[in-house]
Amino acid sequence: MSIWWSLHLPREAASVPLARRLLLGTMETAGVDPEISYDLSVALSEACANAVEHGGSDGMGGDYRVTAFIDGDTCRIEVTDSGPGFARRGTVRRESRTRSERRPASAPRPQHPQSPAPAHAEHGRGLFLIEALTDHVRYRDRPGRGGVVVSFDKILKWREDSLLRAS
Repeated sequence: MSIWWSLHLPREAASVPLARRLLLGTMETAGVDPEISYDLSVALSEACANAVEHGGSDGMGGDYRVTAFIDGDTCRIEVTDSGPGFARRGTVRRESRTRSERRPASAPRPQHPQSPAPAHAEHGRGLFLIEALTDHVRYRDRPGRGGVVVSFDKILKWREDSLLRAS
């Protein structure tokens, strides 16, 4: 089974719940386990919120794109914006991370496109939440076009009563 959808959304806060609801509805219809659906919906909400806040060159207007793919037992979500990108924001670019890439305690922590927020801050944890809730994450600047693509994958679990369960 494969399901694919894509949305072009305005960079407005009201667009974030729309993307989240569409994802949750798709997952419910497909028969994905609710816990997996919830994790993906939180990760998507964080990625969309980042696109709304940071995804334009003028700080106002514009749009961003959300694309979701369910292929077999995997869901991949990509959120693409047209902002300045990580490199132009003076932040570190990070290619990818998977849960299976566990690092020894003595190894340096991987670098994120942003530093973790202080404990009392209201913002600055979105990318860390995405990494915690998914299995594989990629951040990349869009060369020549501007913007960032945040892409993440999660292995799906299916409800027992799922009619569309991957075989």
